[in-house]
Amino acid sequence: MQEQDDLITRAQAWLAEDPDPETAAELGALIEAGDTAELAARFSGTLQFGTAGLRGEIGAGPMRMNRSVVIRAAAGLAAYLKAQGHDGGLVVVGYDARYKSADFARDTAAVMTGAGLRAAVLPRPLPTPVLAYAIRHLGAVAGVEVTASHNPPRDNGYKVYLGDGSQIVSPADTEIAGHIARVETLASVPRPADGWLQLDEEVLEAYLARTDSVLSPGSPRGVRTVYTAMHGVGKDVVTAAFARHGFPEPVLVAEQAEPDPAFPTVAFPNPEEPGAMDLAFAKAAEVRPDIVIANDPDADRCAVAVPDESAGSGWRMLRGDEVGALLAAHLVHKGAQGVFAESIVSSSLLGRIAEAAGVGHEETLTGFKWIARVQGLRYGYEEALGYCVDPEGVRDKDGVTAALLVAELASELKEQGRTLTDLLDDLAMAHGLHATDQLSVRVSDLSVIASAMAALRAEPPASLAGLRVVSAEDLTRGTESLPPTDGLRYYLDGAYKARVIVRPSGTEPKLKCYLEVVVPVTEPADLAPARARGQEVLDAIKKDLAAAAGI
Repeated sequence: MQEQDDLITRAQAWLAEDPDPETAAELGALIEAGDTAELAARFSGTLQFGTAGLRGEIGAGPMRMNRSVVIRAAAGLAAYLKAQGHDGGLVVVGYDARYKSADFARDTAAVMTGAGLRAAVLPRPLPTPVLAYAIRHLGAVAGVEVTASHNPPRDNGYKVYLGDGSQIVSPADTEIAGHIARVETLASVPRPADGWLQLDEEVLEAYLARTDSVLSPGSPRGVRTVYTAMHGVGKDVVTAAFARHGFPEPVLVAEQAEPDPAFPTVAFPNPEEPGAMDLAFAKAAEVRPDIVIANDPDADRCAVAVPDESAGSGWRMLRGDEVGALLAAHLVHKGAQGVFAESIVSSSLLGRIAEAAGVGHEETLTGFKWIARVQGLRYGYEEALGYCVDPEGVRDKDGVTAALLVAELASELKEQGRTLTDLLDDLAMAHGLHATDQLSVRVSDLSVIASAMAALRAEPPASLAGLRVVSAEDLTRGTESLPPTDGLRYYLDGAYKARVIVRPSGTEPKLKCYLEVVVPVTEPADLAPARARGQEVLDAIKKDLAAAAGI
């Protein structure tokens, strides 16, 4: 009974200072109903601020995303920036079109202004890469993007960048979290009603002008595209970029073209999820374009699909690793110099391409917060549809400039009577067929993930799919080139070489297992059998790995 009384007391104290009538009414109803189970879930701790910033379901209480949590996070960030000597510095705030995003952006600007910093808010809901660009363009000391990217509709998030335009990494995250923890009450956080700058369209025009550097002057621009914004904020910026550079106007998937925080046509607003591309493929069957391009809701990711008669829809989504290799090959062809970087969960094919081209190659931990920090970076990608093709402009993944570069490559190939699929065949012939797949398990109970990781650590598999595990690394110990992270990496050898990485997702309640097998190819006639064999091995690895992890 004492615990229940304490819970109600904490909930009432939170309610007393909740500035949002909607979440206040929600919390008040829970208190009135005596719903101690739901209250306990919301008051069991606080939403943790980490290298992904904040992300969670919208609702009342410290374990949900709401204005109270965001105001505390903004106050902690402001205190951190001032402690770093940035008093009076500029903080740029961007936001997407999700529920509460505009409110969270306005609260952030108010807190920064009240703390003695300067704040500037983007003119409207815009892609995350526009915010990442604006930080460097405006000489800001930090930036905040209010977005939950491709998470479910009820989620929102809070992503923090520092003045170099890249996302925060340790120890900045723990230092900011420490400042957040010292915020006692919302009343102690000054929040003026105005005083920040509302940016105009100039910042977007500057971003679009910067996209000129992505394409080669006079390159072919004839590819025909079907495009979906996945109910997000990408449509206006992508269509403006395509028009600016003389590409045919993309045919829009009308049902998904405009921002809608309910994401009514998809179960999850992520191009990788089953069914998410169905409407795009239906439109493609109608207008018969050369390629299909999709962004996720905040347009920092780019998905590509190509015609495939063997697929039921007539179209096949390219894996992020395939697009990553295609863009790398295209940049090599354009004479790009510098370091090509990828996360450890991405295909080793990038290293083969870089080695053959005589350019640098580096692997980093998962996430663009690490890729963006590679010295001399020219190109970076991650298998989760993220590509950084202009690191001097945007030191993060950018689904808009990636779409432009894909369109340029597809246009060049089209002039030659070839396709993206043909170029993938060329890469397989040159470097071996690098087949990749993922075993991803979404959970409602995070202990399932912890149990699976513990099982694999206690008894690492000796073999998977008949391939002997020749190396088993626990990445929590770090390596010569990587700092510690919660993950496991296995190298396999036998009839084929393969690699497996297992890690908890940093942004969703998922256990993710990344699989790769390399099948040698010597003749064009070997390609189809090699792809079939590669998938067979991947499927067998999935089955054996799931059994070993108990999932």
